[in-house]
Amino acid sequence: MSVVVEPPRVRWACPLWGALLAAIVLAACEGEKAAVLAEPQTTAFEPVAAPAAGQSTIVVSATASSGLAVRFRSLTPSVCTVDAGGLVTGLSSGICTIAADQSGDDRFAPAPRVTLDIDFTLTAETLAFTRVPALAVFDRGTVVAVHSAGADVLYASDSPSVCVVDAESGLVEALTLGTCAVSCAAGTLRAATTIAVAEASIPTVPGTPTGIAAFAGAARDTVVVRVGGTAAGGSRIVGYAVDSSPAGLVADGTSPSVTVVCPGGCAGYSFRVVAANLVGTGLPSVFVHVRTRYDVVATFYEPDTQPNNSVFVGSYVLDGTTGTVSELRGRLSESMTGGDTPYPADTMTWLPLDNQLSSLPTAVDGADAVLVTTFLLNTTNTLSPAPRFGGIDGWSPGTGMALHYGYPGDNPGNAYTRIFVDRRNPTASPTPAQIAWLAYADCAPGGMMGATCMTGTSEAAYGTVGSMSGYPLSQTTNQSKTVLQGDDL
Repeated sequence: MSVVVEPPRVRWACPLWGALLAAIVLAACEGEKAAVLAEPQTTAFEPVAAPAAGQSTIVVSATASSGLAVRFRSLTPSVCTVDAGGLVTGLSSGICTIAADQSGDDRFAPAPRVTLDIDFTLTAETLAFTRVPALAVFDRGTVVAVHSAGADVLYASDSPSVCVVDAESGLVEALTLGTCAVSCAAGTLRAATTIAVAEASIPTVPGTPTGIAAFAGAARDTVVVRVGGTAAGGSRIVGYAVDSSPAGLVADGTSPSVTVVCPGGCAGYSFRVVAANLVGTGLPSVFVHVRTRYDVVATFYEPDTQPNNSVFVGSYVLDGTTGTVSELRGRLSESMTGGDTPYPADTMTWLPLDNQLSSLPTAVDGADAVLVTTFLLNTTNTLSPAPRFGGIDGWSPGTGMALHYGYPGDNPGNAYTRIFVDRRNPTASPTPAQIAWLAYADCAPGGMMGATCMTGTSEAAYGTVGSMSGYPLSQTTNQSKTVLQGDDL
């Protein structure tokens, strides 16, 4: 283990001084006590033994010379987490870095950050099958394997004369009686399973298709409807047919994935599918919404922390049927941390933003779009709501003079990022006017300058640039390689 004391990496900008000066003047005008020179303070970690091999938790303790409470934070969230009481939980093997911060009060100045490195040696990453369907000859079903670190999984048939497997979806088709051997790989790991393929039943129509997923196709205004499983009815499946609700959009094909032409981005449409074999046509599936996952990167230019910018990397799910966005999650870099190598090879601290708490419709430049915001904490309490500081609701971009929520009291340490989602064409490049509506605020310890949070906003959209002159620079969106599975798989 090692302990490091880091001097704050702060590069002040004129807008920041303006915000702080205005806060002091307002406070004085309202009869609050005059500002005094803050006393310095330090923090220090208590000695702690290194965790043993396989040990996944350890408790750390730190104190401030001022006697004020210390806040803990993991600087390596993919390796470990830490709670308010100092309980550190290792998530994977590697160096876990815990920071101890004390933000000061009316008497004491913020303490320089100290960090503690903990070397976790945990159980190796795993890859295992979590779903293996029962199959008879001609049936189709999907196998599912999960990598403990979330890596992409690819599938293969090790008995191609008995069964074939789609490499990406894991859809298995039983060709004949016997043992179907299926393997999967993720990174350097490999796993295998077998399926005893039963004799075909007396021929009848196919069963109702299951595990239906509908998602945006590669071409504009198309949707792929994919089947996750079908009981063949003892006869080889010869095709699938898709129809829509409202009626009017139809398609068919021999593959379990059928592409439907869908003008207008399929807004308002849901789809179902029916299977046919040599005996006849079975019953249709339920109607499913068009749900597609997208990967997004939003960048905010930070003139005072170059070459580092504030960058949000995440993903979301767009329900094209209803136009709703869900599951916006990702991570936000703290540009005042790290070295001089910019993203993506950076060493900045990254905050996990996993709580989508706001989605607002917008029509900037004629788009049918939404502004979606995800937070560090499961609350929107981020920036000061006090009217004297221009606060409104405790978080809206450009408000609160970038002072943290609860100022001059304790800072909850929240953060957020707002992105732009064009519901009809998510991967289109946003216009400058649309990019202007991106925003972020970072009131976690690594984003603080005294009582002021780092923010990124545009004057065009919010009437002000960020607290260190940061502003939205770009947003790129691409359809994710991760395809959502059908709910009834």
